[in-house]
Amino acid sequence: MEGDITTATATATSSSAATSLVLLYVKPPPPLHSSYDAAGYMFSKKDVVAAMEKYGNDMIHSVMQRAEAVYKSFNVVNANIVNIERVVGSGDPKDVICNTVHKLRADTLVMGSHGYGFFKRALLGSVSDYCAKHVDCPVVIVKHK
Repeated sequence: MEGDITTATATATSSSAATSLVLLYVKPPPPLHSSYDAAGYMFSKKDVVAAMEKYGNDMIHSVMQRAEAVYKSFNVVNANIVNIERVVGSGDPKDVICNTVHKLRADTLVMGSHGYGFFKRALLGSVSDYCAKHVDCPVVIVKHK
C-alpha cells in the first residue's frame, strides 16, 4: 500500500508572516518479519532493507514534487508569501494526519481519496472519512478522476 499525502494549511496570525502550506506524506510503518522468514535466507537483509528504504525515499520525493507542481500550476496571487514545507510521517495514516493537523492548528485539511468502492472501504476503512470526523478544521477531500 502506498503512503498517503495530505496538505494542511496553517495561516499565520500576523500580517507580516507568510502563510504555510504543509505537504505531509505518511509512509506505512516498516513490516515486521520473523527471523524464520524464507527471504532472510535468500537475500542479505541489509540489501533488502536498503532497497526498500531507497524505493520509499524515491516514492516520497516523487509524490512531494508532484504535489508542489500542482500547487504551482495554479496562478496563485501572492504565491511568493506561501512557504511550502515538506513533512514525512510514519505510522497509521489516520493517526499521523490527525495528530499533525492538531499540532499545526491547521486552518484547512486537504486530502486525497483512493476511490475505493463500498466493500473495500467497509473492510479497510477510509482514512479521509476518519480524518473528516476527528479534526477540528474544515476538510476538503479530493476524489480521483
